[in-house]
Amino acid sequence: MQAKKSLIQAFNDAAALYANDRAIIDGDKTYSFIDIKIASDKFAAGLIQKGLAKGDRVALYCINGAEFAIAYMGIVKAGCVVVPINLLQKPTEISYVIRNADVSGIVYHDAFEANIEQLHALLDHPLFLMCISQDQQKSTAWRAAFNNAGVTPEIDIDVANDLVAILYTSGTTGHPKGAMLTHQNLVANTASVFEAMRWRASEDVIALVLPMFHAFAATVGMLTPLTHGCCFVPLPKFDPDKLLNVIEQTQSSVFLGVPSMYNVLLNLKTDNAKRFSSVRMCISGGASMPVDILNRFEKAFNVAIYEGDGPTECSPVTCVNPIGGVRKVGTVGLPVPGVEMRILNETGQQLPHGEIGEIAVRGNSVMKGYWKLAEATAESFYQDWFLTGDLGTEDDDGYFSILDRKKDMVIVNGMNVYPRIIEEVLYQYAPVLEAAVIGQVDDVHGEIPVAYIVLKEGAEASSVDIRAWCRQHLGNYEVPRKVVFLDALPKNGAGKIVKRVLNKQGEVERGIC
Repeated sequence: MQAKKSLIQAFNDAAALYANDRAIIDGDKTYSFIDIKIASDKFAAGLIQKGLAKGDRVALYCINGAEFAIAYMGIVKAGCVVVPINLLQKPTEISYVIRNADVSGIVYHDAFEANIEQLHALLDHPLFLMCISQDQQKSTAWRAAFNNAGVTPEIDIDVANDLVAILYTSGTTGHPKGAMLTHQNLVANTASVFEAMRWRASEDVIALVLPMFHAFAATVGMLTPLTHGCCFVPLPKFDPDKLLNVIEQTQSSVFLGVPSMYNVLLNLKTDNAKRFSSVRMCISGGASMPVDILNRFEKAFNVAIYEGDGPTECSPVTCVNPIGGVRKVGTVGLPVPGVEMRILNETGQQLPHGEIGEIAVRGNSVMKGYWKLAEATAESFYQDWFLTGDLGTEDDDGYFSILDRKKDMVIVNGMNVYPRIIEEVLYQYAPVLEAAVIGQVDDVHGEIPVAYIVLKEGAEASSVDIRAWCRQHLGNYEVPRKVVFLDALPKNGAGKIVKRVLNKQGEVERGIC
């Protein structure tokens, strides 16, 4: 899918076509497309008046809300590059991103004022700061940026090479890498999402509780609606009861979530199906959806969950189960329009259907590369195929399934063990609320699977019970050799379970660090 428009033009075209339609419902305020266009034009002009030039990087450190979208589009319209900041990161982690991206300034929400003060002390060069706040004094610079006619110089955009955003992906070791996403990448992917998910312009309302700094939320929840005439409802945090109230009040028709969110909604004590009744489809991404959770959620809420997938480096959506078509539960569906996928072996050769290999992706939504990391960029490609790091299969109908991350596979006595398969079994055990399985180095077996378990409130189970359940459903080599019970599993800002934290905990337990 060749993207000939810039993201700026794609949004401006939608704003002209759907001028008076709802674009964003944020609390008690509703913004039309023309409202967002005028505000983003003014913010772009304000940034240019401050001396920012094409290609300058601007960090966006903000909770979900209309201001995030206005600032994002304003930064892009000024010809600058958005660097979204992970809201869960500490100032020391953020300082690396700020330095690495050579950021010129930070637009931030006053919820993070204390972190900004710490961050500024860690940096060795001055930055401009704009605080989004209800407090007039704190928000002086933010408000001043809109004090203009909204007229900017003509900016020449090379859609294939000029950047919209640098999204920093969490690394398993070392520092995160900045995925460079161009205008072509994001225009292509938003068009693919809109077509594949069969959204309805001027009608669909997307409930967006996933954090907008994240690729899934930014592309699917914000940019696709803004460039295709749909409305979205940003919520600053995942409060299940408030989410259901907002869905009912706004009559949201689409819900975007990660598996842990569906699990929380499913385990609420009250009957919530009525408040969810306006939702005509749910989309799940960011992590593999346990089949047991999917089946129970669909039965309880009477709505289908369409699972899809895609890494940040692919803008991010690569595939989804076809809306209105054949849905294969347990798969991540078919490639979206404009995206090609295949299964490759270690030497880059395509594997036959059903064989396990690495999922590779090709298309205009694949990133330009990693910021300042030419070698890492080269290593992540085989010819023009991006290597996702996911191990999976393709069936005879072209549906893809993800077994696990390549780095998460556990080799027990020379046999491949896929943690996701063990997790699927654990989620079927009634006392289990959440489960994650990782590998641990072992002198005898090479590696062993270790299960981290969170039990449902009031439920009881021992490690003996867990292992006995697994022995009924798994091969002996797949049964976790060790079971660790926790009050909660570590999650990132998008609600995805973070296994590297569990790996670190295991190292501490074993005295490695």
